[in-house]
Parts: sequence; C-alpha cells; structure tokens
Amino acid sequence: MEGILNSIERNPLRTRQEVQEALRQLVRPLKPLYEMGGSRLPIKGSSAGYGEELAGMEGFSRILWGIVPDLAGGGTRELWANCLQGILNGTNPKHDQYWGEVDDYDQRLVEMAVLGLALCLIPEMIWEPLNEQERQHLYQWLNQINDHPCHDCNWLFFNVMVNMGFYKIGQPYDKEQMERNLRRIEEFDLGGGWYSDGIGGHSDYYVPFAMHYYGLVYAKLMEQEDPVRCSRFKQKALEFAAEFIHWFSPDGSAVAYGRSMTYRFAQSAFWSAFAYAGAYNEIFTPGVVKGLVLRNLRWWFSKPIFDAGGILTVGYAYPNLIMAENYNSPGSPYWALKTFLILAIEDKELFWQQEERELPDLPALSVQQEPHLVLCREKETGHVTAFNTGHLSTNEHTHTSAKYEKFAYSSVFGFSVPRAEWGLGQSAIDSMLGLSERDNLYRVRRRNEETWIQGHVLYARWLPWRDVEVRTWILAGLPWHIRVHRIVTARPLDAAEGGFALGIQEAPAIEESDKQVTARNPAGCSAVYGLIGYRGAVAVYPNADTNLLHPRTVLPTLTAVLAPGTHLLVSAIYGQAGEAEMMGLAEALDALGVRIGDGKAAVKLASGEILSIRGDMVR
Repeated sequence: MEGILNSIERNPLRTRQEVQEALRQLVRPLKPLYEMGGSRLPIKGSSAGYGEELAGMEGFSRILWGIVPDLAGGGTRELWANCLQGILNGTNPKHDQYWGEVDDYDQRLVEMAVLGLALCLIPEMIWEPLNEQERQHLYQWLNQINDHPCHDCNWLFFNVMVNMGFYKIGQPYDKEQMERNLRRIEEFDLGGGWYSDGIGGHSDYYVPFAMHYYGLVYAKLMEQEDPVRCSRFKQKALEFAAEFIHWFSPDGSAVAYGRSMTYRFAQSAFWSAFAYAGAYNEIFTPGVVKGLVLRNLRWWFSKPIFDAGGILTVGYAYPNLIMAENYNSPGSPYWALKTFLILAIEDKELFWQQEERELPDLPALSVQQEPHLVLCREKETGHVTAFNTGHLSTNEHTHTSAKYEKFAYSSVFGFSVPRAEWGLGQSAIDSMLGLSERDNLYRVRRRNEETWIQGHVLYARWLPWRDVEVRTWILAGLPWHIRVHRIVTARPLDAAEGGFALGIQEAPAIEESDKQVTARNPAGCSAVYGLIGYRGAVAVYPNADTNLLHPRTVLPTLTAVLAPGTHLLVSAIYGQAGEAEMMGLAEALDALGVRIGDGKAAVKLASGEILSIRGDMVR
C-alpha cells in the first residue's frame, strides 16, 4: 500500500505519458469498488445531504472527468469496460442499479454533464457500440435535463453540455433551451473576464473551474457552429487569465478561498481547458500554461490528501470534514479530475511539445475589482495573499463567513473555519475581527452594506448587530498590512483581531507583550501589533483541524474591551513565509501610506486624497 501512496508523489509530471500515469495512479485504488456491473462507486466515509445511493452515483460520474479525456487522447481502456457497463445499468429503468428519475434541481443533473462530454469526445466508445435499446435508455435518461430546471448559476452549463453531446451524435436536442442557458450565463458577466456564480453570487473558484471551464470546452467543440460566441468565450478567458494567474505561487500552490475547496487540484482546471481550447497569446503561451497546470498538480500530490488505500479524502491539504460543505460526499473530491482535460490534447500539439515555463514576472499588487480582491505577492518567498472587501450578499453554504468574509486569504497560511461557537479557540477567527457581547460567543462579518477598493486600500461597512456599525479599512501589503476599524456600538462588546494562523508542525517561538504577539518557526512568521485601541494580545491555539493547510496552528490575536459608544481600533498584521528577517513596522507604515498618531489614522488613497479616520469622525 505504501507504493500506491508514494508513487504519485514521485511522479515527475514532465511528459504526457507521466500525466497519464498520474491519472492511473489516482483511479487504480478505486478498481475494487467497481462491483460487477456497478453503476455506483461505493466509497465509504461520511455522508452528504443527498444520501448514499446518489453519492455513489456522484462518485461513479466524477471519475469520468479524467477517464474520458484520457480515452479521447488515446489513453488506456483499463477501467472503461467497468464504466460503460455501469452507464448502461445506471440508465436502464428495468435494472436494479438504475440511477432513477430526476427531480427539479437534482444532484443527478450535475453528474450528467460529464456524460455529455463523453458523447462529444468518445462517441465511438460510449454511443456507437450500444444497441438500439441501450441508446434509447442512455438518451432518455440524459434528456430528463431538458424537463427539469437547474439552479440559476454555473448549473446552467450542465444542460448545455448534455445537449452539445446530443448534437454531436446526431440526436434530437433542445436547441432553444441550450441557447437560453448560454445567453443567461453571459448575463453573469461582470467584466474583466469575471463572472458571478449567478446574479449577485460570489466570484470564487467556480469562475475558473466551472464557468470558464465549460465555456472553453464549448468554444473548442462548437467553433464551427457558433463562431461568434466561441470567440467571445476565448477572449473572456484571456482577460480572466491575466487576473487569475496572480492567484498562483511559483511553487504551484494557489490562494485558498471560497467554497468547494475539497475539489483541490481543480484549481488548475481552468488552465487545462484554456490549453484544450488553444486560447493562447504572447503572454499565455503553451509553456506558461503547462507550467501552471503541472506545478499545481505536483504541489497537491506532495500533500497527505489520500487515505490509507490511496483514495482521495474530503478535505483540503489533509483529510478534514470540518471545512466541508453539505454537498461533499466521499466521491465529491474526484471533480478534481477535470484538470486532466489536458490528456485530450494530442502529443504533437504545442502544449506537450513546448518546455514548461515558470511564472512570468508579475507585479507585487493586482487590484481585481470584480471579485472584490486585491492580490499581493512577495517575490522573494512566493507568498500570495488576497485581501478582501467582502460582499453585499451572502448564502447558506457551510462556513460562509470564513470562506468569503475574512480580510485576507493566504497561499502560505490558508484560512480557518470555526469548530464550534465557544471562545476564541473554537471560533478560529484568523484574519477577522470577532465581536462578542461579553458572553464568549463571537460574531464575525457575514455580509456588508457597502464596499469599495482604491488601489491598495479596501473599505467595507458592516453590521454585526442592528445597533453596531463597523467601518473597516484594509491597507493591503506584504509582509505587513494595516487594518483600521471604526466601531459604533450601543452595547458593551469584547473585540478580538486575529492575524494569520501559523502551522505548528514544528514548535513555534512565541513573543508576547501587552500589544504584540509574534509566532515564528521554520515555516514562517505571524505577528500582530496593536497601534490604537487594543488593550491586550494573546497567542490563541485554535482547535485542531480548523485550518485548511495545517492541522494545528497558533493564532496571534489582539483584544479590546468596548463600552457603548464610538471606538477606533488600528492594528498591524504580519505574515511571511520561511525564515526571512522581519521587516520593520515603521518602514511598512511609510510604504503603505499610513500615519498613526493622536488617536487617529491618516490613510493616503490612490487618488492622492488623505483619509483621516478618528473615533468620532471620518473625513
């Protein structure tokens, strides 16, 4: 078993053959789970909100995101006989393993999309060998997607994928609904290559690994039939690529942000679809895109993301159910196989012929208005942090505040989610301001009343209670950044300001004083410094498994006691990878354009205007 777990980490991932082998290394441990004729993959573990039978169908379906492109590129048929038999049984209403009739907004609508891709890419394997009755069963089961609504978000593409498959094999398809969905999807366009995941939705990894991914597949496969839209999809992808590249570090890691983090190396699926569609330009060459995909895969395969049998677990950098969504079943993580779309690219094409290239020279600051983020990077360490204004809307997914409303999201420190509600250890409020009614229960930001970005300055106004208003300014930078909060409260509160959570696989050295905590070890340094308003500082040890990257962490935290009235809290937050010498705070304040003194903060905006923030006024 050790060979299964270690072999993929040793795979150099330099050639197409080695990437094909990586896919086999991922799916071989699943082989015993394909029961004779099985239409479900019974991966044991936790449950999702939709029950074990549907979860088993999901697991079966998601493996196909890797197997189908591999077969399209001439890869091995090692598991295909099992897969095809499962598809035939799953779509046969008289079989005891039938996948069942579909309801509105059904999870099965999601899992149909890859079968649409298979009809497009490998009709000679999934359609042509079938007899007439088997074809009717497959067609009729998939055609249910034309009779049931999908959620008004990235789900609309599932209908497009199925109908595109029908079109490619010469079967009747719902052209009108396909066109309506494509038009609706384009209404989610925010500009700059960004989409929202539905009107008013978040802009997170669903933009690259869903919206753009399917759009680029469509652009490749429907270029003759729909040339104008396909050209538009490619142009939008190029615009998006110019911003999305800032999310990646030179070592292949990327900023952890948003929901569905258990899909792991789906982070680089956009780049795979980008290469598949041939959307290159003089900056995003095949070699640059190849490097983005392969480095991300290598980074992931170096992490303990498999169980003892070599099966992907729910979690992020290690098995972790605390951070999971209600829709994460044991088979859900295999959506990560979407990145293996590059296997549908032939050996002779430039993606495989060109040498892998490093990241191009990127600026230290990238202002990305559409997703409400400012990305900062340290050239020396490769550390990337996304500073965040937050959002005007929210949703009911698990840990929404932690996944969308923190002040900063880091490629080195990750982010944390709460284990429970009692105290700072369970709340794990890294990169957040927590407020408590002096009852040891902490509220954090969930949504905002207004936000803006000017250069490296981000602003949000939010209401943790109806009679408590917080105005927050973040001065983005690395390794130091500054946070300013003006709080107007009608109730007495305790406040806690969390810095970055430092992984403590190696014991940290801790320095504490009344207004400062510094934690450092060979992995990095995290520190907080109270400039105005804070009265205490403490090293918090959050509950285990709250952080996505590190099972155990220490969290430098500032504290304050607030009476009813108006208060100004100003802090300096430090986060640096490795063992580099700590940059001085005075130098950082000057570089960030902020002056602290006389109970106020003066902030220089990109316009040149000086914003003066005091406890009693802002002007």
